Amino acid sequence: MVIKGMREFNYSKIKDQKWDSDILGYIAAIYKEAGKQELYLKQRPEELEKLVEIAKIQSTEASNAIEGIVTTSTRIKQLVEEKTTPKNRDEQEIAGYRDALNIIHESFDAIPISKNYILQLHKIMYSYMNNPMAGKTKNVQNYISASYPDGHTEIIFTPIAPFETNEALDKICEEYNKVIGNFELEPLIAIPIFIHDFLCIHPFNDGNGRMSRLLTTLLLYRNGFYVGKYISLEAKIAKNKDLYYNALNQAQHGWHEGTEDVVPFIKYILSIILAAYNDFEDRFSIVEEKLPAIEMVRKATLNKIGKFTKQDIRELCPHLSVSSIEGALRKMVKSGELKREGVGKATHYIRLK
Repeated sequence: MVIKGMREFNYSKIKDQKWDSDILGYIAAIYKEAGKQELYLKQRPEELEKLVEIAKIQSTEASNAIEGIVTTSTRIKQLVEEKTTPKNRDEQEIAGYRDALNIIHESFDAIPISKNYILQLHKIMYSYMNNPMAGKTKNVQNYISASYPDGHTEIIFTPIAPFETNEALDKICEEYNKVIGNFELEPLIAIPIFIHDFLCIHPFNDGNGRMSRLLTTLLLYRNGFYVGKYISLEAKIAKNKDLYYNALNQAQHGWHEGTEDVVPFIKYILSIILAAYNDFEDRFSIVEEKLPAIEMVRKATLNKIGKFTKQDIRELCPHLSVSSIEGALRKMVKSGELKREGVGKATHYIRLK
């Protein structure tokens, strides 16, 4: 029984929808890239394992940074790689996200899509904090607001009321599992719709955005799309987060009445997934050949247009040590292939040849 006044969560109208060429093109391209990735993983699994660690660090850092939860690059690395003890509130939130992401990486096939498991992931995300609402749905009405340059904020969307939330979460999980289990809807369409509904319900007092990104990774893994393991989807979202919020805002209009157009959000999510697969292919093309360090760095710089940093090259050459990358960059500056600008953290390079 659906609570009076609450929208019906029903994929039937979506199942029969005709999708435009953009969406169909994204889906075809993603399947093609996923097939290529499978071959790459069979060929060079050991080299690609380093990409996993880099992606975990980037995902943990970026997903928290979108919500204004930050620490230094050094501390992020220590928290994720060494599982060091968090020192403050931001680091407690980051450590909780790290743990939830690790569980998804290691056990995605044993995590069903259900309200109880979503609540458990939320509890893990807050496990380093004394938060009485960890693992519990919201107990106060929340609102989605936009901040403007002149300083004023405006409510742009009102999620459903706290008393409706538990049933709504159950319902979206039930509908999603039905269409996926019966092969009624393409997973790459069903996943963004589920995430969009989750964000419109906004089931928690805090942590909704980060939970939505964890759930995106979980849903993709469970449907055989493993790109987020090697390339951070969260980092791609953080890079252009205005596009993320714009797509979400467009798709929320009419949601309560069931008249929303979720296409902008589907296109946005598919574009992020495809961009991640393209990045994966670039990185694989560098590690697949046994080249000296300077040749690998040279090949990596050819993938870069405009300014780039040492960290950009490190992401493309994950199995090289920092000192090998620094040495190669120095040689390339000396030979006139690269120009170095800035100092300290502001140091960047420009290709001259």
